[in-house]
Amino acid sequence: MDRRELLKMIVAATGAAMVGLPALVHGQAPAAGAKRVFSAADVATLDEIAETILPRTRTPGAKDAGAGAFMATFVTDCYTAAQQTTFRAGLADIDKRAGGQFVALTGPDRTELLRALDTEARKRAVDVDETGMTGAGEKMPHYFTMIKQLTLFGFFTSKVGATEVLQYVAVPGRYDGDVPYVPGTPAWATG
Repeated sequence: MDRRELLKMIVAATGAAMVGLPALVHGQAPAAGAKRVFSAADVATLDEIAETILPRTRTPGAKDAGAGAFMATFVTDCYTAAQQTTFRAGLADIDKRAGGQFVALTGPDRTELLRALDTEARKRAVDVDETGMTGAGEKMPHYFTMIKQLTLFGFFTSKVGATEVLQYVAVPGRYDGDVPYVPGTPAWATG
């Protein structure tokens, strides 16, 4: 399976809305008492999970974009206390399912574990509105859905993802509504 197929499957599985995005977009402060700093070991684990989702190929991987540090910052600054609790419990669950530490697993074992989590997350899909929020009292999305969303968001909005994976135009030129598509051409990013 190539990266494009994987990304299409992830987008289909997670939908367009992203948990925590409204807080980022609307500049909301995190819930009182919600801030807890991630340890260096947590960030390293998040990096390895992200790298398993978006590995380095002929293009940079998620670890090259600093996805782990991005996820830690986003969860700390934008997630509510309940979302943070779910995310952190999920990170602990991944280590538990790995038999100790996710980072100690081999590449194929990491992939197998994350595929199992992806299957679980798909079965526990939560309806969200256009802002990415669930209704009051509804279940929280599966923690792996949160991790996948943040991996993709962090990677493709990073300098590495935007300039080395996507076609990058810092200041787009004129509008051209009829650009011929060449199969295999990356999508565009602008700054």
